[in-house]
Amino acid sequence: MILTDTQILEEIKAGSIVIEPYDVSCLGSNSYDVHLGATLATYKDEILDAKKHNQIEMFTIPEEGFVLLPNVLYLGVTKEYTETHKHVPFLEGKSSVGRLGIDIHATAGKGDVGFCNYWTLEISVKQPVRVYANMPIAQLIYFTTEGDVKTLYSQKSNAKYNAKTPNPVESMMWKNF
Repeated sequence: MILTDTQILEEIKAGSIVIEPYDVSCLGSNSYDVHLGATLATYKDEILDAKKHNQIEMFTIPEEGFVLLPNVLYLGVTKEYTETHKHVPFLEGKSSVGRLGIDIHATAGKGDVGFCNYWTLEISVKQPVRVYANMPIAQLIYFTTEGDVKTLYSQKSNAKYNAKTPNPVESMMWKNF
């Protein structure tokens, strides 16, 4: 079951959902709009290696925006820091963003119960498109769970993305080997 706006507000008041900064105008009927943070990153190497720590270069989106190009994987980040202690958060693209040919995640749209961080976005485009810091980029949808969670994501010893950072985070797949 997906939480409605009323339920999202109740969970925020109860502290089981945290969104910082929070703006009531971003609350949809059953989602919350999040925005593109000011930092983007690209990988330094043209060929990525799943067994290697692939390094990234970060840069700030200028006030006049930045043109994303096809065939480049950009790592972005949400402006919002979130915590989800009882629900499964899903990050989905906004239709207005999709209609510009912007994909905001390749495979990592689902968070875990206990995820407490900014969201790294895996951004790719179909044709060149200019983006801006603080533009609406995605929406969070919250699903209820059945049963108790044994270990929250934020408490897992093998969780690779627990370090709180307002910057995009590169793949940590290499830690699995």
